[in-house]
Amino acid sequence: MTQSVLNDNEVAFYRNEGYYLHKKPLFSPARMAELTEIFEDQLAQKGSKLSDELDTPHFRDERLLSFLMSDEVLDLVEPIVGPNIGLWSSHFICKDPHVGRATPWHEDSAYWEGRLSSYDKIVTVWLAIDRSNRENGCMRVIPGTHRGGFSEYEDIDTGRNLFPTQIKGQIDESKAVYFELEPGECSLHDSRIIHGAEPNTSPYRRCGYTMRYFSTEARVYPERNPGFKIWLARGKDVAGSPFVNV
Repeated sequence: MTQSVLNDNEVAFYRNEGYYLHKKPLFSPARMAELTEIFEDQLAQKGSKLSDELDTPHFRDERLLSFLMSDEVLDLVEPIVGPNIGLWSSHFICKDPHVGRATPWHEDSAYWEGRLSSYDKIVTVWLAIDRSNRENGCMRVIPGTHRGGFSEYEDIDTGRNLFPTQIKGQIDESKAVYFELEPGECSLHDSRIIHGAEPNTSPYRRCGYTMRYFSTEARVYPERNPGFKIWLARGKDVAGSPFVNV
């Protein structure tokens, strides 16, 4: 496999629009099969949780660290956040056929407010485990909205939505870009961009693995992240965050 590195034009597009679609295999077929097997293990052990609630699975299964700390991913992330990279979190987000909940319009940064010192260099790699398209509720973003990051929110019904709140006010959905991906392909998005997904009413499952990274120039406040674990993925700790592997 050739390592995935963004060129200058691709980085410029990401910085301007707040996202980039990397329509190439991120891992080898064998590694992708291994990751899929870990996901199926997590799904089988979820108990009463819904399939879209498998957050921070690497806390429970450290096999995932070999993917999260891999050169394939970090070489993709480094042109965006720089050489000093912290692993912030990961999440298997699986929308079951017919009943998969909507992901309301939101900014990731709004849910993390106060937990880090800055949010301008946090990137999510969204890796498709299943085919992800408009039919089964693929992710969608509003380009260029990553210059904000802390909109006003209102409460919504969690029976039909993944999160308990959504951005208040009208979102111009005509501007939305839909992230249609084949298994093994991925997207990248800024933590501040407005994004969401429609419910999965199709007969096809839609699962992705989100891998989130930040520049270690930002400090993670331990007192505001009780029980939360972060890893130094590459480079050095600049701001003095409580990495478990330093």
